[in-house]
Amino acid sequence: MSSVPNHADETVDDHLTAIEREHDVAVALAVARGSRAWGAASPDSDYDVGFVFAPTDLRRYAHLETAPETIVEDRGEFEYQGWDVRTFARLLADSNEGAIDLLRSPIRYRLAFDPAGLTAYIERTYNPIDIYHTWRGIATSNYRKYVSHHLVRTDDEIFPIVDAGTGEYTVETDDGTMTVPADDERFSETQTKPTVKRNLMIYRASMSAYYLKETGERGEHDLPVLEFGTFLTEQAPAVFDADRIKRARELLERKRDGDGDAVVGDAVGREFAHPPKAIDPEIHARDGPDTERLDRFIDEMIAAIR
Repeated sequence: MSSVPNHADETVDDHLTAIEREHDVAVALAVARGSRAWGAASPDSDYDVGFVFAPTDLRRYAHLETAPETIVEDRGEFEYQGWDVRTFARLLADSNEGAIDLLRSPIRYRLAFDPAGLTAYIERTYNPIDIYHTWRGIATSNYRKYVSHHLVRTDDEIFPIVDAGTGEYTVETDDGTMTVPADDERFSETQTKPTVKRNLMIYRASMSAYYLKETGERGEHDLPVLEFGTFLTEQAPAVFDADRIKRARELLERKRDGDGDAVVGDAVGREFAHPPKAIDPEIHARDGPDTERLDRFIDEMIAAIR
């Protein structure tokens, strides 16, 4: 798993203090996001920081010019995205993957509020079908944008190529497929740059979706751990064959070694990058976290920074 050098800890702390002062807020929790959180950072990776805050004066929630719901700042190689406590709670109530991952991040920069109890509660109560569709969307959209060989229409709409036959293409549409004659002047063929980094992102999202679906159908939804290397070692063998795991691990190691921008073609495969659109809600849907219980956690979070 990636580590964070001491100078980065100190820089993040200084930045968070400045953000608190500039926005008149108090940070309850700040963690690493992105590749550093899931163990894929290379030596030159940026630092993505997610945090949860509350206004120093809670009366601002009732003012006409209310407290900010989000704070986004770019400070060189350090990028910050913060949610206020109410927004964060709403996202958790909706089983938002980004909010859940913020709680599970192994790299903590600020810990005024200990998230252990809230994390355990969310891991017991999240709605699997919501997270499944988030992961599926990440996989399919990134495959379509960065990996799939495609046609581009004159209105800039992209159509991934499913098959290139003699004199025609079969392309993907939102409703299925369609045939485009090779001499149709409205379309031009183009190739994306399918890098190690993009293939790895698709692999992680697809494997997470398939894993959650499969373990749910076996009787108990097992949430994939955030650190991808650990997932490949400890959880993936229950669902995927050794070759699939090996290919994912090779991409992970190349990304860690600083080779993330190398072009490698389609290392995932079209079919694997498209988990099923429909899964059985009788198996995979549940009510999600209780809002009253989340409110109590928010009270604890606010108390920790007052």
